[in-house]
Amino acid sequence: QLQASGGGLVQAGGSLRLSCGASRPSSSTGDMAWFRQAPGKEREFVAFVNLGGGTTYYADSVKGRFTISREPNKNTAYLQMNNLKPEDTAVYHCAARRIGSSNDPRGYRYWGAETLVTVSS
Repeated sequence: QLQASGGGLVQAGGSLRLSCGASRPSSSTGDMAWFRQAPGKEREFVAFVNLGGGTTYYADSVKGRFTISREPNKNTAYLQMNNLKPEDTAVYHCAARRIGSSNDPRGYRYWGAETLVTVSS
């Protein structure tokens, strides 16, 4: 089971840091990713990091503003979000144990509790 935290309310241009980790230290999270879902929209890919922490992918909409990271082979991943925009407002979900495509919600076995990010203009 995954635990996610770090969401909140921030003004446009501000920053937030999300974290996601296994609730049990012995659990292996494998490759991890963040997705988000805005009201009335489908869940979309945000960022991916592999188990070793050396490979990352980003959605075009967040490149240059968001950074996903993790310590190699550790079970917690982070999403540093800078220069936030109102269009980043969404419920953010972390995913782990990739079993398919890195940017497809169906490609992950485990999902963490959602965390809400609200960016005011």
